[in-house]
Amino acid sequence: MTPDLLHHGGRLAEAARLYGGDPVQWLDLSTGLNPAPWSPPEDLRIDWHALPDPEALAALERTAARHFGAEPRHVCAVPGSETALRLLAGMLDLPGRALAPAYRTHAEAFARSRPIAFAAPTEGAEAVVLANPNNPDGLLRDPAAVLDWHDAIAAQGGWLIADEAFADCHPQASVAGHVADDRRLIVLRSFGKFFGLAGLRLGFVIAPRHVLDRLRALTGSWPLHTAALELGRAAYADAAWIAHTRADLPRRAAALDTVLERHGLSPQGACPLFRYLSGVDAGALFERLAKARILTRPFAQRPDTLRLGVPADPAALDRLDRALHA
Repeated sequence: MTPDLLHHGGRLAEAARLYGGDPVQWLDLSTGLNPAPWSPPEDLRIDWHALPDPEALAALERTAARHFGAEPRHVCAVPGSETALRLLAGMLDLPGRALAPAYRTHAEAFARSRPIAFAAPTEGAEAVVLANPNNPDGLLRDPAAVLDWHDAIAAQGGWLIADEAFADCHPQASVAGHVADDRRLIVLRSFGKFFGLAGLRLGFVIAPRHVLDRLRALTGSWPLHTAALELGRAAYADAAWIAHTRADLPRRAAALDTVLERHGLSPQGACPLFRYLSGVDAGALFERLAKARILTRPFAQRPDTLRLGVPADPAALDRLDRALHA
């Protein structure tokens, strides 16, 4: 295992170089993306000749806002929520605080960052980043508790950034609808996880308008390419697909739980896009699965944990089952 495989998921070429085979032969369970991605309608046309249209950007933000349950004036589309967090860290210019375990960018985005426990008091004005559901362990927190923590952080002059990259399956847990101009609350949303199209690099910042004004000045006149504008708007408007997927993903996750438990493993997490294993020899389990051309997600700072995305179909699940049995 190389440092690259410990940094982010989805590095199939690196995995194939180390363990053999062609990348197309691998089963990638390292990313937590929807394995049954949204498909655009056949009549959707992308005009690659024209510059991205500002009206199309506004239409995307309005459509996404309805999906998030947020006010459109508080929604700004960005080229990925990770990029947005790094920009926000510079804008806020505060010490960062991140949960443990957490998505690594929650700490890396800030020049100075220290761990913090959920609901713990801050030390003056600090920017606290919280994922809900949490990444990588999938822990889902009550939105009332998140808002209570925001109030305590804001009272010290700080900000709470709620990373809701995996929240599309849990709309009742989102705090996006509570963003207001007089609150020190920012919400990040990701398109690629739930819709399974991470390569589009589309995300959203839901924040007070004065924050969005500064963010738009940084991202410029054309923050997104035309395909992201058109595909994103069509996907967020596809209510039937969204409802079906919200019902289907928990069934897929339950099937994965059954396989993992059959092999003596204890899957954790509420997010139906991935499962988290703790108290395991992650290095040995990673290597075992990698030799079967199955890529999972290890963590450098937590050698006893491993995350697995939900397989796409029964054949992929059976392949994992056989690799665990070997």
